[in-house]
Amino acid sequence: MDFQIALLLAQDGITNGAIYALLALALVLVFAVTRVIFIPQGEFVAYGALTLVMIQAGHVPATLWLLVGAGVLAAVVDARGALASGQKGRLAGVLAWNAGYPLALAALLYLLPLATLPLAVQVLLALLVIVPMGPLMYRLIYQPIAAAPVLILLIVSVAVHVGMVGLGLLFFGAEGSRTPAFSEARFELGPMMVTGQTIWVVAASIVLIVALYQFFGRTIYGKALRATAMNRNGARLMGISPALAGRLTFLLAALIGALSGVLIAPITTIYYDTGFLIGLKGFVAAIVGGLASYPIAAAGAVLVGLLEAFSSFWASAYKEVIVFTLIIPVLLWRSLTSHHVEEEE
Repeated sequence: MDFQIALLLAQDGITNGAIYALLALALVLVFAVTRVIFIPQGEFVAYGALTLVMIQAGHVPATLWLLVGAGVLAAVVDARGALASGQKGRLAGVLAWNAGYPLALAALLYLLPLATLPLAVQVLLALLVIVPMGPLMYRLIYQPIAAAPVLILLIVSVAVHVGMVGLGLLFFGAEGSRTPAFSEARFELGPMMVTGQTIWVVAASIVLIVALYQFFGRTIYGKALRATAMNRNGARLMGISPALAGRLTFLLAALIGALSGVLIAPITTIYYDTGFLIGLKGFVAAIVGGLASYPIAAAGAVLVGLLEAFSSFWASAYKEVIVFTLIIPVLLWRSLTSHHVEEEE
């Protein structure tokens, strides 16, 4: 290996690490607020990328019908709850958000010439389809069992992952797809050639991480999520709704996942089940951070990306094994240096 090859591998590692950092942050956030080890995080990556592929091909994305179905079901559940509690005034808002939004979006997608729209509008439409699935998923699946032990929530997450992979095969088929690059520009930095898409990925990741930092530090909803992550019972006693915190957390996780899929779709072929492996590498980075520290998780993600890139050069057949083996010494170290804490009831 010479210096130029090392620079190219480092570039690939940092690009991949930026995506893993976003997914790791989402996993840490979801676990801190809701105690859910969010295995389906990677499915939002695949859904976001492949939904954009369908829109660019001029087809109404099949994921739209999953959104419509989940929205109608959530509307029925929330409407029954509002009627049972005597809060009839909530019915209009419940129906407008849960059922009205997906149906209005479906009408819009059928009316628009999807294939000829600007790329920015196509990306926005893909996000409008995928991101609302996050809070709907929490409302229908996790909110009814929010007080269950972590093991039960993990089993449910595995079931949701399997279901989303199966639906992905139904929606998108078994063939992989790519999207056009956001930019065809190329820049020479000494001996290294940097593509415009790489800059897009790294820059968008940094912007999103900074935006999340500002959200958690400067907005009332962000501070509410921080309080819930620090102490769920204390936050509840201070009037912070656990249901609202859960929905907002899953909204952010879905946004991060879908946007990550959109960013990597031009540089790697995305299949219906690609998201699981990408999400798993983000999970390794989150474990490095102990599912608690955002900065350490981000640093762990860059480490995972670099390890993957250099492993692909030295031992490409074993690169996944090498990456996932990283979790063993981390878990051993944490088991020896941390004290067991009983789960909150």
